[in-house]
Amino acid sequence: MNLKQIGEFGLINRIAKDIKTDKSIIVGVGDDAAVLEYSRKEYLLLTCDMLVEDVHFLRKANPADIGWKAVCCSVSDIAAMGGEPKWLVVSIGLPKNLTVKYIDGIYSGIKKAASKFNVNIVGGDTVSAAKLTIDVAMIGIVRKQDIKLRSGARLGDAIFVTGALGNAVKSGRHLRFIPRLKEAEILVNNFKVHSMMDISDGLSGDLRHILEMSKVGAIIYEKYLPKAKGATTESALAEGEDFELLFTASKKEARRIIENFQRMSNTKATCIGEIIKPGFGLIMIDKNKRPVQIKPKGYDHFA
Repeated sequence: MNLKQIGEFGLINRIAKDIKTDKSIIVGVGDDAAVLEYSRKEYLLLTCDMLVEDVHFLRKANPADIGWKAVCCSVSDIAAMGGEPKWLVVSIGLPKNLTVKYIDGIYSGIKKAASKFNVNIVGGDTVSAAKLTIDVAMIGIVRKQDIKLRSGARLGDAIFVTGALGNAVKSGRHLRFIPRLKEAEILVNNFKVHSMMDISDGLSGDLRHILEMSKVGAIIYEKYLPKAKGATTESALAEGEDFELLFTASKKEARRIIENFQRMSNTKATCIGEIIKPGFGLIMIDKNKRPVQIKPKGYDHFA
């Protein structure tokens, strides 16, 4: 068996199955961030995101945008857990032919994003590498009553996404997105959200994580998918790099969200479907009102 056969998530499951943790770990491998014991009222959140040249960005991109994205991917993870990002370290692998000006540009984007979201840069590492590689590890804090996990979806919940999906790479939005930190804070402080994560690998693939962790199924409606300009249904479902919030809430709470969230956040949250019994998997009602079984897929590094 090789990596292409097992796939990214098969590899993660294979690695994770023998990992043993102590009682300080509330949630380990499998969510947007690890959840660690910290104080009587708060947990620590720990996440990391690695960006690699020709996979997550091209060398010809604005270096400041690359640095911005490197930080914002991790901010998005912390937001999706209901937390506040606090500290980060940056490890970077640099090809020897990069100019100092280009490297300065990357760090200008890193510093701009850290300043924007009040994250302290506290260290990192630099090495030589064949391709430009950036890894940001970030720690956040979340109040215990506010923690949002992928495993909290309940039967009958409405399924929501913020913003619009698809066409992120072609439009350049994947480099210049604004992580939904403010929106997550509004959701946590004003509404009863049962589960939440960010959409980085595609709606169908990321919704699959909620379904698997919560042991439920889902039905979504093609006509309700909020598609970005130029996006197809396929790109909205599977392309990834959207960094929008995907969350569930009871139908009663859904009405409050529909009536109030956009006014409070200046961001639209669209109800795209409902959580159903686990035996049904993921079903989409297409534009012709026909049920289609969706095989969840998103970006897989080894596909």
